[in-house]
Amino acid sequence: MIATKNPPSLRRLRKPTLSTRFHIDYDWWERSAEKLDIYLHHLLPADLRDRLPEDANDSAEEQDWVHPKTGQVSRLNALQRAILTASQRPDFINPQASLVDVIFRILLAHNNAPLTVAEFAAQSGRSASDILKLIGSRRVYKGIRPVD
Repeated sequence: MIATKNPPSLRRLRKPTLSTRFHIDYDWWERSAEKLDIYLHHLLPADLRDRLPEDANDSAEEQDWVHPKTGQVSRLNALQRAILTASQRPDFINPQASLVDVIFRILLAHNNAPLTVAEFAAQSGRSASDILKLIGSRRVYKGIRPVD
């Protein structure tokens, strides 16, 4: 018997479950009218936001960053470094934030490693069913999508 893959159109029709893994789809941001840098700026705590230079997205200001677990080297601009710093703080995943912001922050704190609804619920203290209703719907919030 020959195994076949579902075409992308059929994969998108599959209803997400508690074990479906989600990530931030940065291609969605490129197609969206929303601006990722403005949203990321909004997620920063005031002390880090106030220290950002005017040209925080300037690639000329990029610096090497080494992932502590994988050793992978990435080039980060000032905004990306500020988000990385903020995501390591214990108060970054703020229970008073909107559910979309909380999920996005959890993904940032995990370097966008795909996570399940159950993992989001455990880290946020929010209901798994509420999370699934939000990010498992057809609407895409802030680029949070199931991993194909």
